[in-house]
Amino acid sequence: MNQLIAVILTLLSVIVLVYMLSKKMDIKIVLFALGLVLLYCGVFMGNKISLLQPVANQLLQPIQVIIDQFTTTLSQAGFVILLLAGYSSYMTCIGANNVTIGGLTSTMKGIKSVYLLVPIVFLMGNILSLVVPSAANLAIILLATLYPVLRTAGMSRLTAAAVIATTATIIPTPLGSDNVAIAAALKMSVTQYVFSYHALISIPTLLLMAIVHYFWQKHEDKKDGQGLSYQAELAQYGLKDDDKQQTQVVGSKFVRFIYGLLPLLPIIILIIDFIFNVTQGRNLTMNVQSVTIISWIVAIIIELINKKDTKQVLNDTNTFIKGMGNAMGIVVLLIAAQTYVQGLNAVGIMTIIQKLMTNIHGAGILLPLIMVILTAIIVLLSGSGLALIFALIPLIVPLAKSAGIEPQQLAVPLQLAGNLLRAVSPVAAVILIVSGATHLEPGQIIRRTAVPMISGVLIMLVLSFCLL
Repeated sequence: MNQLIAVILTLLSVIVLVYMLSKKMDIKIVLFALGLVLLYCGVFMGNKISLLQPVANQLLQPIQVIIDQFTTTLSQAGFVILLLAGYSSYMTCIGANNVTIGGLTSTMKGIKSVYLLVPIVFLMGNILSLVVPSAANLAIILLATLYPVLRTAGMSRLTAAAVIATTATIIPTPLGSDNVAIAAALKMSVTQYVFSYHALISIPTLLLMAIVHYFWQKHEDKKDGQGLSYQAELAQYGLKDDDKQQTQVVGSKFVRFIYGLLPLLPIIILIIDFIFNVTQGRNLTMNVQSVTIISWIVAIIIELINKKDTKQVLNDTNTFIKGMGNAMGIVVLLIAAQTYVQGLNAVGIMTIIQKLMTNIHGAGILLPLIMVILTAIIVLLSGSGLALIFALIPLIVPLAKSAGIEPQQLAVPLQLAGNLLRAVSPVAAVILIVSGATHLEPGQIIRRTAVPMISGVLIMLVLSFCLL
């Protein structure tokens, strides 16, 4: 009986969520409300609610879940968002963003069609995911550094948002935590799994997806129109006043070059750190938080040397704090989405789906397809691909054995589908971050990401059946 109730509650919550999105309601309060309702339903169903700190009164447990989400998010992903938002604001204040945008856009003048940038940025972003494996963190960095460049170059807001939202997908790397875990489960070296199986499917899939991205974004822009120019976008959302703070960098070409590197400094440090660790055979990597703070300190030192006005430079550093405060809405949106996911867990829908998977026997060649469909359901509901992959890793070998297929024939489609479909979920962190930063509805972004990502899943399935 509880299982039927869980399915009904889940379907009703999804219907309400879709309806509210279509009516352009404030998605934060909708997600909080749905999550809270589902959590209380879970309590009344007698299900256990996972809490960081136990609460004796069951009626207070759903409230504690929200508090737990604030605690964990603000200390982890939320802190990264706040820091990078502050850094981006500071770059605008000192004029570094203007220099970077001018320099990068000048190199794009030779490209006649701005749509050629779509596959280039998509593939470049996937390569960057080698050093910034979190889709959400990578999106934050690209929104702060690359989004203004793409918009100034003439790319539509929806196209730029869609490309950035899909940059971290399925790049083959032996450093990926999911690759390491799957290789261990399959009892093979991670390099063997990545280069013999994963890369065989993921590399051609990425190249074909880049082509699909090009044609789909071009088709949708023709149907929707280009929309707001970048300057009009800044003005409409109250960002035009930032132009007053975007001081012109005074100095030689070398000084302007240094300032032009500052907005990209976090990425540059991460890439250097990655190369150093690979060449030295080390696994210790710098986190985004440390890199952002280091970059901010370097920027302040450069400002002090260049302007020689200590009082003004120190006053300008307040822009970093104000920028952090402006990003709080995005952090709360993430917490609301996580509360909704916790509500789904509380009513037991995730447990039901996982049990259903373990009962599939003798599916043969259909098993990868069935698993991909079930993976799609969970990822679309939860917005998390990596968490699902880790939860299902213990099932790969026994399921493959019962179906009479090789484990890698199940592992690769399952893993790639989970990572690809994340960008199609309205509650995925990367979609919510891009939505908040570009002032677009999640549904608008998903319409632009759905075709390239679903095409990638279909391409990946065909290649898996043919090559594995």
